[in-house]
Amino acid sequence: MKEEVKYSLNKFKDALAKLNEGIAIAKDELGKDGVLQRFEFTFELFWKCLKVFLENEGIQCSTPKECLKSAFKIGIIKDEEIFLDMLEDRNKTSHTYNKLESEKIFKRVRTKYATKLEGIKQILEKKIV
Repeated sequence: MKEEVKYSLNKFKDALAKLNEGIAIAKDELGKDGVLQRFEFTFELFWKCLKVFLENEGIQCSTPKECLKSAFKIGIIKDEEIFLDMLEDRNKTSHTYNKLESEKIFKRVRTKYATKLEGIKQILEKKIV
């Protein structure tokens, strides 16, 4: 199971690196749309990594929300609300398109979400040695 956790973490880390790369170069609407797509992909790999990690710790969860709440309970996630907001924004970008809403979500990805995901990545790296 430990190898599966490491593999899952590596996939999340790669996606997060691509997200950060996109944030750094996004200048126009197309670039911002690309960042939102990378955000969706990164969030999916993040919560699935969390799921595998939690299962390895003996904690079962099957949905993103359950995994976020479980990670909060054991102290991996410090700010549960921002991660639940992140989940909500990921759902919005996956299922609807509204230019104004997309711009707001892009700003949150750039100013808050990428940093929070980076922090979780570092926490998981320390725990999965």
